[in-house]
Amino acid sequence: MNDACPGEMTIHRAGTDAKASPDGISTGPFWVEMLFSSKTEGENTAMRCVVGPDIRTNWHSHPRGQILFVLKGVGHAQRRGGPVEELRPGDCVWFAPDEPHWHGAAPDNTFSYISIQAVKNGTAVDWMEPVDEDGETR
Repeated sequence: MNDACPGEMTIHRAGTDAKASPDGISTGPFWVEMLFSSKTEGENTAMRCVVGPDIRTNWHSHPRGQILFVLKGVGHAQRRGGPVEELRPGDCVWFAPDEPHWHGAAPDNTFSYISIQAVKNGTAVDWMEPVDEDGETR
């Protein structure tokens, strides 16, 4: 993992920094591999995630928005007030800045994706409350 991508080509080798997700951000643990990490204003963070069946994140938002690119499996995503949307490999999702949303795996499938989000005021994500079975707030 590299902090604030240096001014030269950097390669992150797959599988070198995979960790369980932090407690309290989802209905269960999932694998997170930081590809690039930064706390510098406007710089991007990027991660690859692998989520097990029926695991979903809490509601959250990103101060500068988020790009989610689906690699494998079947997932779901929902923006607050919107319908639950199915996600499949090759789908690319944009969540607008500060738009509350969640994403996770379908009940019978794993779900992997790459997410990219930029830093604002030292953070790239703001975590909120859990999501219930129907995509509502608990």
